[in-house]
Amino acid sequence: MSPHITLEQWRSLIAVVDAGGYAQASESLHKSQSAVTYAVQKIESLLGVKAFEIQGRKAILTPTGQMLYRRALALVDEANDLEQAAHALSAGWEAEIRIAAEILFPSRLLLACLNRFGQESPGTRLELIESVLGGTSDALLKGEADLVISPQLPPGFLGDPLMRIRLRAVAHADHPLHHYDRELTYRDLRAYRHVVVRDSGANRDRRTATVEVDQRWTVSQVATSIQAVCMGYGFAWLPDEHIREELRTGTLRPLPLREGGTREASLYLILANPDFAGPGVRRLAEIIRESVGSEYFFKME
Repeated sequence: MSPHITLEQWRSLIAVVDAGGYAQASESLHKSQSAVTYAVQKIESLLGVKAFEIQGRKAILTPTGQMLYRRALALVDEANDLEQAAHALSAGWEAEIRIAAEILFPSRLLLACLNRFGQESPGTRLELIESVLGGTSDALLKGEADLVISPQLPPGFLGDPLMRIRLRAVAHADHPLHHYDRELTYRDLRAYRHVVVRDSGANRDRRTATVEVDQRWTVSQVATSIQAVCMGYGFAWLPDEHIREELRTGTLRPLPLREGGTREASLYLILANPDFAGPGVRRLAEIIRESVGSEYFFKME
C-alpha cells in the first residue's frame, strides 16, 4: 500500500530546507516547531529514509533528502496549479488575463482582438505587456503573462505558429540614400544613422543590429523609430503594417538595397500553462488566431 503523505507534510519539508532549520520553518508556516518536526519525521517514517542530518543547529539534507526536496517542489507546484485552475473554472472566466505581445505584432489588430474579447467578457480585466524580443520570453519565464505573442519559443514551452511579419528598410523620401540613383549595398549604409529598437529582455543582446554603421540610435518603441525616420534622422527596418500610411503618402520610401531590403520575423502564440489555461485565456487565443487568419498578412504555413 502506498504511503499516505499529505501535501502539508511535503510543504513542511520544503519549508525546513528553504528557511534553513525547523525553528525558522515554523515561523514561516505559522506552526509550532513540534508540528513541523513531526511532519518531517512522519515522511521519514513512512518512507523508511532519513531526509535530514542535524549538524550543530542546522538541519542538513542527506542525498536522499535532496531528491525528496526536488520532487516535493514539483508536487506542491503541480498542486498549486491545479487549485488555481479549479478556482478559475468554478468562478467562470478569469478575473484578469495578462498578455505579453511582441511590438512587431500589429497594435491595431491586437487592440481589436482585446475589444472583441471585452465585449464577450466585460468583467475580465486585461493587462498588456508590450515587449521586444527577449522581453516577451522573460514575461513568460517569470510567470508574468498568461498568453504570449513571441518571436521565439523559450525552452520548455510549446506554441502555435501565428504569422510572419515583413520588415522593410526605409528612409524619408528626401534622405541622401535615395539620391544614389542605383542599387545600394550595406557599405553605402555605413555613413548614415541606423535607428534600431532595443531588446527589452533582461539578458538582451546588444549586438541585435545587423548593419555596421558609424552612427546608431537605439530606442525602446517602434513608434519612436518610425517618428525618427519620418523626420529624416536615419534609416531603419520597419514592419510594413506599422508604416502603411507613410508608404502610401510617400513620406517613407523603401531603400533600393541590392540584397537584404526586406526581412521576415516569425511570431508564435503561446499559452503559459496550456494544461491549466482558463476559458478566458483560451477564448482570447482563439480570437487572435481568427483575426490573424482573416487579415492579409504573411501567415505561417
